Amino acid sequence: MARPPISRAWQIADRFGAVASFLCAIHCAALPFVLAVLPLVGLEFLADHRFERAFVVFACALALLTLVNGYRRHRRPGSLMLAFPGLTLLLLGVTVAERYPVALHSVLVTCGGVLLASAHFINLRLDRRLPHVHDAGCAH
Repeated sequence: MARPPISRAWQIADRFGAVASFLCAIHCAALPFVLAVLPLVGLEFLADHRFERAFVVFACALALLTLVNGYRRHRRPGSLMLAFPGLTLLLLGVTVAERYPVALHSVLVTCGGVLLASAHFINLRLDRRLPHVHDAGCAH
């Protein structure tokens, strides 16, 4: 079966996913420490569980889309092997762990975000090792 070409749009989506996952991890790691300060600077929405759930759902959907597409191109499971535990930790962190102390929630979501960001970076690296195919999204 022929492998799909690497398009610039997929690379941008993967980079965006890596940054979003990393920011999610930073947000969740720092949240317990800055919770009291957020209302003072007008950023209390960052502590809202609805915002966090929406961000996690977006990060999970983007990860599944880009990482599965990446696997179809390079046929290397490394990025998926990090993504699935990362997705699991993120989803556990914003569902089950919300009933427990904030430290458990923060650890689960932070670790999940780091794993997901790492999966995106590995996916990008594996894509760079493939031969370039000129297509409609090609810049040159």
